[in-house]
Amino acid sequence: MIRARIAGVGGYLPERLVTNDELARTVDTSDEWIVARTGIRQRHLAGPHESCAFMATRAAEGALRRAGVEAGEVDAIILATATPDEAFPSTAVYVQAALGLATGFAFDVSAACSGFIYALAAADAMIRVGTIRTALVIGSEVYSRILNWQDRTTCVLFGDGAGAVLLQAAEGGPGIISTHLHANGGLAGLLYVDGAVGQPERSGQLVMKGQEVFRHAVSKLAAVVDEALSANGLTQADVDWLVPHQANRRIIDAMGRKLGLPPERVVVTVDRHANTSAASIPLALAEAVEDGRIRPGHLVLMEALGGGLTWGSALVRF
Repeated sequence: MIRARIAGVGGYLPERLVTNDELARTVDTSDEWIVARTGIRQRHLAGPHESCAFMATRAAEGALRRAGVEAGEVDAIILATATPDEAFPSTAVYVQAALGLATGFAFDVSAACSGFIYALAAADAMIRVGTIRTALVIGSEVYSRILNWQDRTTCVLFGDGAGAVLLQAAEGGPGIISTHLHANGGLAGLLYVDGAVGQPERSGQLVMKGQEVFRHAVSKLAAVVDEALSANGLTQADVDWLVPHQANRRIIDAMGRKLGLPPERVVVTVDRHANTSAASIPLALAEAVEDGRIRPGHLVLMEALGGGLTWGSALVRF
C-alpha cells in the first residue's frame, strides 16, 4: 500500500509580536477578558513584506530542509488559505516561483480554518493513486488584513503565520492513515468575510457569530474525531497526540477530554499564536515535531472546523 508520509515540517511567524495589553491600548478590551474567553495571550501580525506567499515560502523551505529534499523534487504545491495575495493567480504559484520550480503544478484550497485538512486530503489522494510522489502542503494566512480592528469580539482572536509539511510516497509503514471531510453551506452565515472582488461595495471584513460557531465546533469536531477512529478500528487510547485547530482554548480542552488525553498530550499554541486559521495545525505540528514531543511511531489526530461551515480530521502515523 502506498501512503503519504510526512517527511518534513516547517513554520513561519511574522516578526511583529502583539500582546493583549498592546491591543487594549486601541480596542476596548483587556488581557484578562481575552485570556478568560479564549486562552490567547499574544499573536504575530504580518508586516508589509510578509505576504501570504512570503510566509508560505519560508515555511515550505523549512519543511524541505528538515526532510533533506531539494525543491526540484516537488511535484505539487497545495496551499490552503482564506487570505490569498490576489484573486488570481493562486498564491501557490507564487510559492512555486519563489522556490525556483518550473515543473509540476500548484493550486490554492479555500476551506477557511479547515483548509489544511482539506489540502492534506487532496495531496494524500493524489499520492495514493500515483499521480504525484512528493507534495508540499501549506497553510498560510494574513487575517490581520481582513479584520475589523474596532470589533473586540473578533480582532483579538486571530494572528498571522504559515506552516507546511512535505509529503512523500512510501510503501506501507507510517503515513496518513485516513482523512475525513465535511461541509454544510447552510451554516455559511455563521462565519464569513463580508465581500470579495465581485462585491466591491461590501466591507471585506470578517464577520462571526461566535456562540453559534462554538456550539457547532464542539459537536462536529467530536463527531469527526469518532469517525476517524471508527473508520480504522482504533480507540481513544490509541491516540498519542491531538493536534487541533487553534481557535479557542475551551474548544481545545473539550476535545482533549473527549479523547481522554491529559493536557500534556494535546499540542496547544493558541496562547502564543492566536487563531492562524489554515496555518494553525501545521504550525502546531511543526513545533511539536521540532521540539521532540511527536516522535516516530506516534499516532497523531488532527481536526479543524472553519467557515463554510467546513470541518474535518486526519489520522497520521509518524
